Amino acid sequence: MKKNYFILTATIGVIGLTAAMSRSDNALTGFAIGTPAIKTVSSLTFGPEGVLFIGDSQGGTVFAIDTKDSKRSSKAQAADIQNIDQKIAASLGTTSDKVTITDMAVNPLSKKIYFAVQNSDGTPLILRLENGELQSVPLKNVSYSSLALNNVPAEDAKDQRGRSMRVAAISDIAYGDGKLMLSGISNQEFASTFRIIPFPFNTKQESSSLEIYHAAHGRFETNAPIRTFTTTMINGKNHLVASYTCTPLVVFALDDLKPGTHVKGRTVAEMGNGNTPVDILTLSGDGEKYLLMANSSRPATKLKHKDIESFQGSLTEKATSTYAGVPFEVSTRKNVTQMDKFDDNRVVLIQKSTSGSIDLLTINGKDL
Repeated sequence: MKKNYFILTATIGVIGLTAAMSRSDNALTGFAIGTPAIKTVSSLTFGPEGVLFIGDSQGGTVFAIDTKDSKRSSKAQAADIQNIDQKIAASLGTTSDKVTITDMAVNPLSKKIYFAVQNSDGTPLILRLENGELQSVPLKNVSYSSLALNNVPAEDAKDQRGRSMRVAAISDIAYGDGKLMLSGISNQEFASTFRIIPFPFNTKQESSSLEIYHAAHGRFETNAPIRTFTTTMINGKNHLVASYTCTPLVVFALDDLKPGTHVKGRTVAEMGNGNTPVDILTLSGDGEKYLLMANSSRPATKLKHKDIESFQGSLTEKATSTYAGVPFEVSTRKNVTQMDKFDDNRVVLIQKSTSGSIDLLTINGKDL
């Protein structure tokens, strides 16, 4: 998630991922000056007042960093940079084959773009794009707070295919309504987990185990983590909209995600197997609300919000075709590796072009 990262425009009464934030001391309660012991940067998202949340799967911890980047930008300028991977590498004094961009997030206040980067030696770094130039975001002697997650998989835990389970402890994160939301897996019998953590952090953290019917596989699944998610209002109620590997789209009523509960989601679409969803977010355009999703092995897709609302059923039988459920549009834009909301109408994305360059682009969401 991968990312995540995505900021959803709030509507009244919705747990929205909102940018309507002003600087105060309240969001920095419990912060201290020090050097956070970040092992990996799995996911990024922004909270109030320029606070950057970092999900660290390897460390089994979430961090909140005071970036001091809390001034609202009145004019958000588009960012379009060819060979962004080379530019990032050059800023670090290395080459593009030695760095990996693990996530990207837009600060909803300043509109500056933040990149999570892992160096070839495993060192996690955060860079910020400001006025066309990359700057290092300090991770030493900074104001921060952190919370270790309960029941994360052991560092040496493997799944049935021999893959590390710890890397999926945090698959995506988002902030809304004073809470940090995290998808991932735990060490419990039903591993797929959704966590809700009040912010500022205290000792409280709530979690629910999740179950879905994966129509492409023809079976119920409780161990696969949500790969990317957002929140939205569906027919007057707050919902989590989540996508998994092989791209089932599932909705959960947020009211059902109570501490310690096992919750079954409603599968509303199958959007193509052999694929991992990268990022999902909501935008508005031409008087219509829609969801955009970037994918690892398929073109980006667009779903009309009203189609999700009108689909009252659930996919409960094995799919006989590649696609099923809520209809969606398939974009011509392929190889999108990162995506985040820039403003109400535009998204920022990283895409590998047909020529092989890796580019940073700002586009109108309706044109995705």
